[in-house]
Amino acid sequence: MSEDRRQNRTSRVQPPHARSKRPEARSPSDAAGFTLMEILIAIAILAIVVTTALASFNAVFSTTEVLDDSANLYEMAHTCMKRIVFDLTSIHIGQRPLYKPPEFDQPPDPYRLVASTEETGGTGFAQNLRFTSRAHLPFEKSSREGIVEIIYYLQATNNGYLELRRADNPYPYPDFEKKGSDPVLCKYVKSLSFKFFDKDGLEFDVWDSDSDEFGYATPVAIAVKLELLNKAETHTFETMVSLPLIRQRAE
Repeated sequence: MSEDRRQNRTSRVQPPHARSKRPEARSPSDAAGFTLMEILIAIAILAIVVTTALASFNAVFSTTEVLDDSANLYEMAHTCMKRIVFDLTSIHIGQRPLYKPPEFDQPPDPYRLVASTEETGGTGFAQNLRFTSRAHLPFEKSSREGIVEIIYYLQATNNGYLELRRADNPYPYPDFEKKGSDPVLCKYVKSLSFKFFDKDGLEFDVWDSDSDEFGYATPVAIAVKLELLNKAETHTFETMVSLPLIRQRAE
């Protein structure tokens, strides 16, 4: 009897390899790949990364543009001031006894130095500087040399800025007239001012070497101040020129 029970128990026990394996149940989300929520999160992260990268690029490009504008402005100012210095250091001045103060009915000295102010059309007042120099700039294939009349003057433009122009006229010097053919030395000008110093170091805002007020003398030095505008930011450039030729004050 015990032997029969043992046989029945043995017959009910199956070997491991004989057992059937049921497939594990998988959810629909596993079969579909990524969930909608995961895709939305990935898109949001990508948008943040792209936005940050674009902002960085825009900042870099904006900085580069500002640097380029500043570099161009400084180069233009450097060229302009260099031209003014060269013109003034090549100045020509009539000396005594050849120079005689003009009488009331006589024409002014052709080699006079005169600085005056004028209104510039709603932008305030600007200085003009007139003198004679050997620093002739030939234009339009002109080869004439000698002592030329140079006039620096400011002219308003349509965009609200000022332009610094340089008139260069050979002898006989004509009456001054602003011409569109006069070359532009500098753009985006806010102001141009000159300060004149006599032999005693006194400073003047204007000068006229044909005037008794100044003893029919010329200044010994001229300070130049140029202000340029770059997107509402003012850049200032200054220099001082000691004149190689002067006429002493009449006693």
